[in-house]
Amino acid sequence: MAHFDLEKILPKPPLKEPFLLGIDGLSRSGKTTFVSELEHLLEMSGYRSVTFHIDDYIEPEQKRYNTGHEEWYEYYFLQWDVAKLKEHLFDSIMERIPPENLKADVVLIEGVFLQRDEWRSAFDCVLFLECARDVRFGRENEETQKNLKKFQERYWKAEDYYMDTVKPLERADFVIES
Repeated sequence: MAHFDLEKILPKPPLKEPFLLGIDGLSRSGKTTFVSELEHLLEMSGYRSVTFHIDDYIEPEQKRYNTGHEEWYEYYFLQWDVAKLKEHLFDSIMERIPPENLKADVVLIEGVFLQRDEWRSAFDCVLFLECARDVRFGRENEETQKNLKKFQERYWKAEDYYMDTVKPLERADFVIES
């Protein structure tokens, strides 16, 4: 796990319940692995947590492919219904927590593009996992790497748009090298 000090991230108890912690980062930056290890660290520190993965809310393919827009636009703007997620996840997070986790101290939301304007204000704290593009691309399986054009036209252009317009490295509360 990338090194960081949990004490710096979480305020001193008692926490505002739940404390909403975003784990942002570009594709293959290690967010899911980081969150898994963070859940364990939270548990060992006496915190109860529940995790939501933004990829669990991806729109059906017909809404995000072959729409007439450029591929990067489809990925950034159509991959998720941004307004619906704001209303039905971020603005009503307590309703989404499973009953067995209602006493969660920390809610983790993990995903790409979390600091877009529509969602950023929902978080108490956001970590951004910084990872070089070549390292992230190397984490793709060999078959996926063969479709370089898709990365260039869909994923990397959307990531560049996010980095240039939203500036997540500047907006994040903490940047962690992964």
